[in-house]
Amino acid sequence: MNEYPNIAVIGPGAMGEAIIAGLLRNGLKTPKQIYASGPLIDRGKEIGERYGVHSIHDNKEAVKSAGVVILSVKPQTINQVLADLHGCIPQDALVFSIVAGVTIEMISRGLAHDAVVRAMPNTPAQIGEGITVWTDSAAVNDRQRELARMVLSALGEEVYVDDESYLDMATALSGSGPAYVFLFMEAMIDAGVHLGFSRRISEELVMQTIRGSVNYFDKKRHHPAELRNEVTSPAGTSAAALYYLEKAGFRTAISRAVWAAYERCVELGKGRNSQMPENM
Repeated sequence: MNEYPNIAVIGPGAMGEAIIAGLLRNGLKTPKQIYASGPLIDRGKEIGERYGVHSIHDNKEAVKSAGVVILSVKPQTINQVLADLHGCIPQDALVFSIVAGVTIEMISRGLAHDAVVRAMPNTPAQIGEGITVWTDSAAVNDRQRELARMVLSALGEEVYVDDESYLDMATALSGSGPAYVFLFMEAMIDAGVHLGFSRRISEELVMQTIRGSVNYFDKKRHHPAELRNEVTSPAGTSAAALYYLEKAGFRTAISRAVWAAYERCVELGKGRNSQMPENM
């Protein structure tokens, strides 16, 4: 895949590093084809030493010879980054954004560049086990779409959608989803400790229970309710626990939490749109 152009990663944080590591791990790029640019000198030095990539602190310099420009900055800094790179993206380059809540229209207008992919990965992408929902602008051609899939292949699975509104939904469901799972794990582990297990044993029991349950669902492909019924005997322990969870509003709480995340994502996008500088 080395015939593809250089890649510039603007914002080599956790997800930016995940992309860099994935591209190198899968042999899709060489270190010398990757430029990482960010404001933190120590972080840049760390990334450069760990992966052998070019680490610089000038966004304009980073994108100068790039065929793919990946925006992986915090949402709070996107206006500054867009202003800095306005009109600087090479004409044939693809802009690839993983910034939550920032629309394709905003990125395109902010950079004065039409070929834009917007994607929402999640944190398991850091070990190549993520799921990414993505879409693109009308200006993205077949070759650029192939470049986008190359980047996504370094993160795990991918799902293409033709309606950008699904990206905000994905942010709430799969993007924020690991946080819900980790909270659930934490609660189960703490419950195990409360019962009398050591924290180490409780963590092992919970981790394998969740891993095994997911793999079992993946293999059986039955409705989750059917699988739940398999382990729920009449008047048994699981029935008692599930009754309490339903009474406590567990199912409703999850649904409302996902909806709250979705609303927040939409709010963030609207808020940033209204703050765009006039020259963008």
